[in-house]
Amino acid sequence: MLDKILIEIDRALKTLTVEPVAKRVRPDFSIKDNSSIAQNNKKINAQFMRVNHSGEICAQALYRGQLFFNKNSLIKSELEKAADEEVDHLAWCNLRIKELGGQTSKLNPFLYSGSFVIGAITSFIDEKSNLGFLAETEKQVASHLSGHLERVDKSDIKTIRILEAMKADEEGHENSAIKMGAKELPLLTKKIMAKASKLMTKTTFYI
Repeated sequence: MLDKILIEIDRALKTLTVEPVAKRVRPDFSIKDNSSIAQNNKKINAQFMRVNHSGEICAQALYRGQLFFNKNSLIKSELEKAADEEVDHLAWCNLRIKELGGQTSKLNPFLYSGSFVIGAITSFIDEKSNLGFLAETEKQVASHLSGHLERVDKSDIKTIRILEAMKADEEGHENSAIKMGAKELPLLTKKIMAKASKLMTKTTFYI
């Protein structure tokens, strides 16, 4: 158990301090950056991408937490696949924030810690709840991305392409979890998750 804890501490430090590297080509790779985007809109779009970057930090922590007590090889495979794709998201968001002149959130270490604990609790309860938590998380993230797609500057095609690709991945993760037997979470749990997500979104937009 001590070895597992040390491994997770090392992984957390790397996630929070080492620049992520994507395995897939950025969805906006072939699109030229639009230099005519108003400076204020660039700032706002960078703030949206900061929120998404923090969401991906949370996702990495959640997956690691969900794997901590998991003993099912199929669930392990699905969680690791999703985590790999989320690393791509993390890298895409990180680079786009820099291109827009923004910064990542100072709250990320706290968000990682809290998300890991939540993920570990769900993995300890039972497998179906673990999958249910994964499915509901991805559903809420996809909804959150849809909101950002409606609000970002429409001339910022590069940011839009990244958000669209992320949304498609999240929906895929949700469907995979459901197919594997995800348990429907209680309404109260869903509401708490939504409230926590809203709080994270509001704070990381500014901090």
